[in-house]
Amino acid sequence: MESGDLKIAWARQYMPVLSSIRKRFVEEKPFSGMTIGMALHVEAKTAVLVETLAAGGAEVHITGCNPLSTQDDVAMALDTREGIHSYARRGASVEEYYAAIDRVLDARPAITVDDGMDLIHRIHTERREVLDSIIGGCEETTTGIHRLRAMAQEGALRFPVVAVNDTPMKHFFDNVHGTGESSLASIMITTNILIAGKRFVVAGYGYCGRGLAQKARSLGARVIVTEVDPRRALQAHMDGFEVMTMDDAAPLGDIFVTTTGNTSILTERHFPKMKDGAILANAGHFNVEIDVDWLAAHADSTVHRDGVDTYVLDGKAVHVLAEGRLVNLATPKGMGHPVEVMDLSFAVQALSAEFIAKHGRELAPGVHDVPSALDEAVARLKLDALGLSIDRLTPEQETYMSSWTIGT
Repeated sequence: MESGDLKIAWARQYMPVLSSIRKRFVEEKPFSGMTIGMALHVEAKTAVLVETLAAGGAEVHITGCNPLSTQDDVAMALDTREGIHSYARRGASVEEYYAAIDRVLDARPAITVDDGMDLIHRIHTERREVLDSIIGGCEETTTGIHRLRAMAQEGALRFPVVAVNDTPMKHFFDNVHGTGESSLASIMITTNILIAGKRFVVAGYGYCGRGLAQKARSLGARVIVTEVDPRRALQAHMDGFEVMTMDDAAPLGDIFVTTTGNTSILTERHFPKMKDGAILANAGHFNVEIDVDWLAAHADSTVHRDGVDTYVLDGKAVHVLAEGRLVNLATPKGMGHPVEVMDLSFAVQALSAEFIAKHGRELAPGVHDVPSALDEAVARLKLDALGLSIDRLTPEQETYMSSWTIGT
């Protein structure tokens, strides 16, 4: 518990935007009388968000959104805070994982905060009696938004959810810089290998893949990108990366990192082609991108190290990090995104939760964008914290930008 407190205090000092929001929440109490249920990666930056919501008057019940991303000391420290109840535990079995989600739902939250949509999925399948208490929710990550939009398309989503993931502040900073830096840091600290000179294969060239490819190149890697979207593939090519299919990349890569949010990216078709000693990691949300089950079933032998599982196929070793789960959080020393990055994303999360508290009953069921003014407000708070000033449009410029009559 003491080490958890120290981690939270360390994160808090580098999260000035959330600190500013917390001061206002203390005065205004936007969540007074409300219960917030959360399923997030329970680590120090998340703890600062939880404290911020509790400072706004909420009773917060939280558990993990990934069985290997919880930091137990942080979870224990959170559980000592007034108005906060933590049920997360690292290494939970599937049964324990969902039992903890049920404990959050037993509190009958008015607002849900999800990372991957497991909380909302549970409500709509096993715990439908909780629907009556819910005003709305927030979703943090790309995979969760994909699932929510599929629900909404089928008319199955019963309450409004704000797509926190789909804002410029999330894409430009969390996805690009957060995923890029934290994934590489976790790979390096887990394996102690050199990135420079390696053939580094990035599956997917969305915001996360883009950031990872750029960061790996800056460390001296020779980066290959695989894609299914022709526009993103062309973008990767013009950004200076090699572009090819995974079938072609499989025998070339030294390190493979998946960032697609989709299933079956590295499969039985690819593993036998790989070099002896190839390292595989996943930076997408769920552990479905690398077919670890096939490796376990077909390996001649298996060696388990701390954070690394080695599968030997016909004399060649294939190393999988963190059981194919989120490499930046699920390795033994994975710390997740850098603190300053999560200050921005969690600030958007906090303001989105406040938006739901105030306006959720006015919104139709479905997926809703974060109001642009909230996203912009977070950017302005960060600029203020950095001591940076920017220009503002003059009345003449605003008129010009909003007019169709002014020409050459």
